[in-house]
Amino acid sequence: MAAAAALRFAEIGFDNGTSARNIYVYTSIPARDFAVMSAARPLFRPSRVLRVLRAGESATCLKLNLCDPRIVEIAGIAGIDAVWLCNEHVPNDWLNLEHQIRAARLHDVDTIVRVGKGSYSDFLKPFEADATGIMVPHVTTAEEARRIVGWTRFYPVGRRALDGGNTDGRFCMAPLADYLEYSQRERYIILQIESPEALANVEEIAAVPGYEMLLFGPGDYSHLIGKPGQLDAPEVVDARRRIALAARKHGKFAMSAGLIAPRATLESEGYRFFNLGADVIGMGDFVRRQLHAFAQAASQA
Repeated sequence: MAAAAALRFAEIGFDNGTSARNIYVYTSIPARDFAVMSAARPLFRPSRVLRVLRAGESATCLKLNLCDPRIVEIAGIAGIDAVWLCNEHVPNDWLNLEHQIRAARLHDVDTIVRVGKGSYSDFLKPFEADATGIMVPHVTTAEEARRIVGWTRFYPVGRRALDGGNTDGRFCMAPLADYLEYSQRERYIILQIESPEALANVEEIAAVPGYEMLLFGPGDYSHLIGKPGQLDAPEVVDARRRIALAARKHGKFAMSAGLIAPRATLESEGYRFFNLGADVIGMGDFVRRQLHAFAQAASQA
């Protein structure tokens, strides 16, 4: 019995011939195998956003600048499909990021982490914390897109390092083959196109295999052409359309950073994944409305 258990769990180990990388898991209850465990509680949560998009429907997202995991729960209870967490502009930390991702899982909400453009580990750690997707800002060339895919996809698509000892691999308690297959199928990569240089290369970027989505960044794009915030400027509208067209042509999904045009217009252009706003905007609007109502009540007294 003990020998059978050891064989069953040894397949999780990463034996590359060196003792430093060998990981083995032992159990005192060998009679309970993974098929039974998965039937009781699935090891992996499929992506809600990919499920919606693959069905030809539109998915929703909310950007969070505030780091309290309870905000993730509020968004999930309200019915959002995904939350956008940010490591580019927000002073978050890795442990709190895991808490936010864990809060999202409670409500079947995808988590997308916009990564800081640092080392390879900055791209990999969100996935190992069990984020559903990563968003990479300021991608400008097809070569950069290929490098991102190589860092974050397992072989044969990429050359991502194999660990499995974190949340995404269920701390070495998931069968290795299932973990690899799930990671390739239910995790996604979003590349942001947000500069004139990136737009010039958008066809080549969209043609790179191994990632799922393009996101138009209208704020930075409008800023970099000298028209900050002018989202209706002809150059900005043209960029928005070209990015969606390139995405559709090459089998990628198109994501909009906001409702920067009427929903029907964006959907006709090919956008299917919509960020609906940000927590800080919602909170600011609420406080202003309350202050306005308070001031009006005083004037009516």
